[in-house]
Parts: sequence; structure tokens; C-alpha cells
Amino acid sequence: MTSAHDHPLAPPSPPASGPVAMLPAITRLTAPEPGWVADADVVIVGSGIAGLSAALRIAARGDLRVMVVTKDVLSSGSTRWAQGGIAAALGVDDTTDEHLADTLVAGVGLCEVDAVRVLVDEGPAAVRELVALGANFDQTAEGGIALTREGGHHRDRIAHAGGDATGAEIERALIAALLATPAIEVVEHALVLDLARDAASGVITGATLHVMGEGQRDGVGAVRCRALLLATGGIGQVFGATTNPAVSTGDGVAAALRAGAVVRDLEFVQFHPTVLWLGPHSKGQQPLVSEAVRGEGAHLVDDDGLRFMLGQHELGDLAPRDVVAKAIVASMTASGAEHVWLDARHFGEEKWRVRFPTILAALHAHGIDPVVELIPVAPAQHYASGGIITDLLGRTSVPGLYACGECACTGVHGANRLASNSLLEGLVFARRIAGDIVDTLPVHEGWVGEPGPTFSADLPAAPAGLVSPRVRALLQRTMSGECGVIRDEIGLERAAAALGKLMDDRTDEVGLEAWEATNLLTVATALVQAATLRHETRGSHWRADHPDRDDADWLGHLDTALGADGVLVSTFTPGGSG
Repeated sequence: MTSAHDHPLAPPSPPASGPVAMLPAITRLTAPEPGWVADADVVIVGSGIAGLSAALRIAARGDLRVMVVTKDVLSSGSTRWAQGGIAAALGVDDTTDEHLADTLVAGVGLCEVDAVRVLVDEGPAAVRELVALGANFDQTAEGGIALTREGGHHRDRIAHAGGDATGAEIERALIAALLATPAIEVVEHALVLDLARDAASGVITGATLHVMGEGQRDGVGAVRCRALLLATGGIGQVFGATTNPAVSTGDGVAAALRAGAVVRDLEFVQFHPTVLWLGPHSKGQQPLVSEAVRGEGAHLVDDDGLRFMLGQHELGDLAPRDVVAKAIVASMTASGAEHVWLDARHFGEEKWRVRFPTILAALHAHGIDPVVELIPVAPAQHYASGGIITDLLGRTSVPGLYACGECACTGVHGANRLASNSLLEGLVFARRIAGDIVDTLPVHEGWVGEPGPTFSADLPAAPAGLVSPRVRALLQRTMSGECGVIRDEIGLERAAAALGKLMDDRTDEVGLEAWEATNLLTVATALVQAATLRHETRGSHWRADHPDRDDADWLGHLDTALGADGVLVSTFTPGGSG
């Protein structure tokens, strides 16, 4: 490990100078002695579209025992909250080349072309497999899949279900198929604590779990496995206001870091431009007003009723999300307003009821009638474009460890995810991961050695304890205030200092809230480090003190790993689509 700076937040040397060590982070944690040990060939952590799709495909081989572990119930993840739909070149006037082009533009030079090509080429078949599995997408009068448009797309290619309940329908179909597959064991209300690796080979050998509730597997235990897939979703609870559910605490990214995996591009956090504004003190999961509403003709206006997106981008209100979010913030800053407005009054009651029933119900619940009223909206955290680095088969830098979905960084999204590519990414890469596991995992000949997983001796030593759950509120306020839509060096310095103090607030108590707080602090620290190092504005990373895109120095990725001394080490890796 090398460090170029005496001050932990001094400006970095040019990216090519090598790794930069900046901030301390929570090191590997040792869970209590397991009270029980279970076995499976493959463990999948997470029950969204990525985890369930992979589980079904792996189980279809017939001789592999698959365990799906989820922190809440099967349907509690982010997939069911997806409103807009799933993008794929399904229309007769559309092509995969056009889908690729739109994705590359949205990613602002940092998409990996090979990964995007996999996504768009394999996407249509993957969506049709969902239909065959029982997912009921909305149809045209002729019986085909109905398609709409969202921000950044030049074609109608967004398949949707139940109007604006696409994720819920996909989740329903996947869970029904999973429950009909006896080879898949489901463990609900279980938080993955730490991953285990063989001390000699470094290969993943299992994980420790904290199972909450009653029954034989209550408490802390361990599961042995020969391959492990992290499909744990996003990091939204790092911020005070997010569209992510309460379970999105970055558990997969944090556990992967502690296990020695490398994460990439955590600074690229997408803030959805149109989240229902509920007041200046609102926090937690916020209601999303899908981009599909603008895709159907709604438009943004300021307090004076002016359409401020006109002239900002060729697609106007349907520009990529980073463009719209920045325009909204600029409008709010200029006027002093706390939000802008979305105008969809011209839809009429019937269109709202049929096309957007979920959003309509949410608006009514907050006393807003969009048929006759403007909708107050403002940006809020929505999606992490970065995550655990994987190759085109979902393999991470740790042997035997895979990652998929929002917790992964496949290279598809670059600096800013294109609307509705997230469900598709989870689906396409889950199929690839399952194929790799099915093709490469030999028939099991029995366990050899100790009954529980072992941790590699070269990983960081355990600290005195977890951080206290009380750090969570201050962490979220700090990240929203200093590392939100707009960032600068002074604010990021304040964030780093505040997070550093929170690391000293330790607890001896072992429980879900303490583990979540520790994971949030680990991810937040890595995010602040990456945001501090990237001295440019690109996609969803907006530096007020470095307002321009800089391809000369910053066309590439920031890769971060946890050093043996518990310090995060970031390295610049050239790459992207240019």
C-alpha cells in the first residue's frame, strides 16, 4: 500500500501515479461462534430479480443444492418497487445497436462496451423467458408486449406490467416459480455477516448469518458452500432520503470489501429527478414518480409555470437522469424553491387510473390529485451505478464469489444508469452467472475438514466491536448534506471528518441494527473517498469545484479495496467507452 499525501483528504496526484490510501474503514468483523452450521452447494444472498433468476436456473441442473438467504421476506427487496419497467429492444422499429448507443450516451464515457453489448443482445430473450415463466406484461391491442419510453431512450422499448407495477409483477412470477422448486431452500429474516475464505487458496467457503426470529436456525450460524452469489441490492439507506426500501443498507458491498473484493465507481450515485417531495424534513424511503410519467407526456415546470427543460437537452423532459436532476437543482437554486413541479393534469382521470395506478394511489395517500393539481417533486437517491467489480460472467476478484444486480459493477451503467436498464442487467447477468456455476461446479463428493467456514488469515483483524446503531441518523444527514447531488472538496472533507468520528462510537452489542450501521458506515466511507478523488463532473457525480468533464485525466474507474490495516486504498484504472 502506498500513500501520496500527509493529509488524508489532500487533492490526489494525477490518476496514473498509482494507488492512494486515504480513509480508514471498518475492518473485518468476527461474528460470535456459530450456533449451527448448514450446507449448500450454492448460496445466493438476496431475493430480487438477480438472486431469484439465478437460483431458478442453477436449481434446474438438478444435482445442486441452492440456498436463498434474504434479510426480510422474499418480496421485500428493491425489485418490487420498480415502477417504469424493463428495457429491451423488443419493438419492430428498434435494434440492439440503438439500445447500446443510448446506454453509452447515458453512461458518459465510462460504460464498458463489451458489457453493454451483452446486456442489449441477450436482453430480449431474457424478457421473453420472464413471460414464459408467467410474468404478465401489459399488452397492445394486437397481443404484443406494450412498450413505452423513458429518459435517455430514443425508442419505445420499456416493457411494463400493471401499468406502473412492473417490479411487483416480475417478483410475483419469480417467487411463484421458486416456491414450486423443492431443490431451493429459502432462509428469510437472515442477515449475512461476513464471508469466509479458505486460508490457503482464498476461495469462498461460506458465510456467517444472523437469523432473526424463532426456530431451529435462530441466532448466529454458518453455512458452507462452494459458490456464493451476492445479489443484495443497493445502498440507498446511506442517505437520508431515498427511493430504496429499508433493507438497502449496502450489506453485500460491505461484506465483499471485508472479504477482500474490489469495488468500483462508488461515487456514481444516481439521484432520481422526480421523487415526491414530502417536506424539508422527510427521510427514509420516499415515493417515486416514475420516469414513465414523463415518457407518457408529463413535463416539469418551475413556480412560474415555465418548462425549464426545454433547450437543456435534445430530449427535453426525457433527457438522461443526471441531466434532469442537475437542471432541477439549478432551477431550485435560482428561485430558492424547495422543489419543482410535474404537470400531468392533461392525462385525465382514466389514464392515471389505468396506466399509473400505483403512483396515483401514493399521490392520493398524500393528499394530491394529479388530475387537477401539480405534483411537487425533487431529486432523491435512487441507484448506485458502481459496486463490486465483476467480469462478464459475474465473477468478482475473490474466487468463488459472484455478484449481480445493483450491488455489482458489471460495466453496463458507467457514470449514470440509463432508465430501466437495472432490471434487465439483473436478469441478463443472473443467467450468465447461473450458466458459469452450472458449467464449472463439479458434482459434490462430500465436505472435507472443519464443519464450519474458516476466515482467511491474511484478512484484517477484528476491531473492538460493531459501531453503535445511533450513528445511522448522523451518517445519513452527513451524506445527504455533503455527498448528495452537488459535491465539493470542503463538503467532502467535512463528511470524511464526521464519518471518522462515528467509527469511534463502538458497541459490544451484536444485532441487526448494529451490523446495518456498520455496513452503512463502511460503504459511506468508501463512497466519500471515491467522490473526493474524482476531480471532475461526469454523469451522476457532480463536483461544483470541478464542473467540467475531464477525459484527459479521468476517463476510467476508481477501484477501491480494504487494506490489511483497515485503510481503504483506491486506484485509478483507465477504461470506458470514451
